[in-house]
Amino acid sequence: MKAFFLSLLFAFTLIPFLSSAQQRYAISGTVRDASTGETLIGATVKLQNATQNSGIATNAYGFYSITAAEGEYSLIVSYSGYQSNTQKITLNKALKINIELATVSDLQEVVISASERKNENVKSPQMGLNKINMADLDNVPVLLGEKDVLKTIQLLPGVKAGGEGNTGFFVRGGASDQNLILLDEATVYNSSHLLGFFSTFNADAIKDVSLYKGGMPSQYGGRLSSVLDVKMQDGNDKEYGLEGGIGLIASRIKAEGPIVKNKSSFMFSARRTYVDLLLKASGDSALKNNTLNFYDINAKVNYKFDDKNTLYLSGYFGQDNIGIKDLFANDWGNTTATIRLNHVFNNRLFSNTSFIFNKYSYAIELLDENSNAKVKSLIRDFNFKEDLQYYSNNHILRFGLQATHHRIAPSDITTSAGSAFNPLSIENRYGMEFAVYASDEWTLSDKFNVLYGLRLSQFSLLGPGTINTYDNTGEVSSSKTYKSGDFVKNYFNLEPRLSASYTLNEQNSIKASYNRNTQNIHILSNSGTSSPTDQYVMSSNNIKPEIADQVALGFFKNSESNVYEFSAEVYYKWLQNQIDYRDAAELTANKDVESELLYGKGRAYGLELYGKKTKGKLTGWLSYTLSKTERKFDEINKGKYFNAKQDRTHDLALVAMYNLSRRWSLSANYIYSTGNAVTYPAGKYNVGGLTTYYYTERNANRMPYTSRLDIGATLKAKETKKFHSSWTFSVYNALNRKNPYSIQFRDKENDPTRTEAVQTSLFGIIPSVTYNFKF
Repeated sequence: MKAFFLSLLFAFTLIPFLSSAQQRYAISGTVRDASTGETLIGATVKLQNATQNSGIATNAYGFYSITAAEGEYSLIVSYSGYQSNTQKITLNKALKINIELATVSDLQEVVISASERKNENVKSPQMGLNKINMADLDNVPVLLGEKDVLKTIQLLPGVKAGGEGNTGFFVRGGASDQNLILLDEATVYNSSHLLGFFSTFNADAIKDVSLYKGGMPSQYGGRLSSVLDVKMQDGNDKEYGLEGGIGLIASRIKAEGPIVKNKSSFMFSARRTYVDLLLKASGDSALKNNTLNFYDINAKVNYKFDDKNTLYLSGYFGQDNIGIKDLFANDWGNTTATIRLNHVFNNRLFSNTSFIFNKYSYAIELLDENSNAKVKSLIRDFNFKEDLQYYSNNHILRFGLQATHHRIAPSDITTSAGSAFNPLSIENRYGMEFAVYASDEWTLSDKFNVLYGLRLSQFSLLGPGTINTYDNTGEVSSSKTYKSGDFVKNYFNLEPRLSASYTLNEQNSIKASYNRNTQNIHILSNSGTSSPTDQYVMSSNNIKPEIADQVALGFFKNSESNVYEFSAEVYYKWLQNQIDYRDAAELTANKDVESELLYGKGRAYGLELYGKKTKGKLTGWLSYTLSKTERKFDEINKGKYFNAKQDRTHDLALVAMYNLSRRWSLSANYIYSTGNAVTYPAGKYNVGGLTTYYYTERNANRMPYTSRLDIGATLKAKETKKFHSSWTFSVYNALNRKNPYSIQFRDKENDPTRTEAVQTSLFGIIPSVTYNFKF
């Protein structure tokens, strides 16, 4: 297997040199915003009149390299919302040309997908990719007026919300832990605040958001369903600026500016809720000593040594604090840090080297005198990544390696004298993930493009620790103690990736893809979405790596003027080594938690329709998903397929934004979705006056459907040269529909022989207002 992979890598490196022997030269450089110095991701660089490879998009760091035969050309650089830059060039040697683009004055004509080049959605071989325009977050109405990346991606096809008002999400039948969420290349294990009602991403600090649902490029790995790649802003290296917003429950602020003008800059952003301060001010003694807040901090600095070397340092720190006086306190948070060096070896070879740290931890403290105890847990990673991109003729070759050291501290319980709980410390677990990969984006002709690659992943469970092996009934069959650094179990997986597009004409194309992904970090949770107390486990001698194979086929169409875009994709996904739990499983503070696990398979398939209008006073999109998601375990449902918790037949989202005038803009979004799959009791019996329910088929029932209309309006205040401000008004759940959050069953008060279902709904109609400013 290794020999095969190395041979393939060698073949990849030969591809660029098998092209025409005609003398060709490369033009390379970086594209930036003229007013801020921010690199522009996905800007179009084109050589007019070139016969081959006439257009290319800048990479994630604003770098481009384009190759052509000797001659006279017009170099055209464009980016939506910016004025195009055109210059005449004589190509008789390698050229380095850095470009700065100025923003246009009338932003009403900016398209929704601000980082997509013209017809890129049609011509690119990449499938299952959605990009979020950060400017749209100002208009999409959300809960309590807080701009939210995760709630916006829930309005895309193939993405299902984790619950009413929740930032959790499921992609193409995958579980919530099967999404890889990256912030400046660092993994974010829990991306939610306040039990999922807000995300960890402060939109003011975010520069680019890309969601991969299928055809995943080979540089990504470690999760089965999707990659959400979020990149922070670098900071303005031209001038200082301050912006922020004041809302009903939270405020935020961002500062940026040059450290050394045109050479180095910083960005600092902070956000905090003040619900707890409002509780204290209420004067209610039952409320004022309770805790309910979150805060997060984003920071980034960069230094440009020269045209070939740029250093970036970025970090995130977020924390939630929830507590009720004399009862409990619950704290959790993420910490990430990334050190990254961009190096340009020459006008064809670009390198990005990263050292990354990330940690997620939580602590729960029981404060009443009978239960006094504290539970702590964490997962911590050290990560090294080397990624290289080589541009040659009709090829963009990408290759690199990644190495990650994991440490999981499952549970540590400390108690005070008189506590009803016993102290407990579960052994830490250590693991090492390593991957090498290579891919090639090959423009075979004007009509046919292909993106293909391989990823070889390896995972090792390491000592020290005592490792048990369990049989099919959950009993210990063997046990062995390992020393620090010992290899307990090794897994190797080859992950091929292939995507191709065939352009029928300038506006229409068909695409197909196949990709395999594996996953070695798993969440154990009985809740439908991520929770602060979710337990993380690694692949082991009992838990095998999860594997997903996905095929997809799609049709993509643009109108002639690119005002309208449309896509239709169908997919089928096979899932192996899926995890579920035995009946009455105990997952928290359990030294033998792996004995509670069951292993099976799954399948997911569906149709995704997506249409959007990108220009004019009225813009927006419509997405619809028809899907089915099932799991199969020998020990559950008599070994038959059953609906997964996240299975929903229909998901519909409509988003509309209308520029009423230069000062007023209106927005609305409407969602409809089939209810989640749940298990209702099939009957009940009474023992000693206590009603006990019994259940038959797993997830054979449905919650009621969800339907919600949100509306919003933004008023821009009169602007000066230095100061801009606006008011954003929104109404969440404008029709005041009581959408289901949970359903419980109980005996009817007047007739205990009968059972009634009681629905809990979280939100009615919620108005909000936010004041935004920038100077």
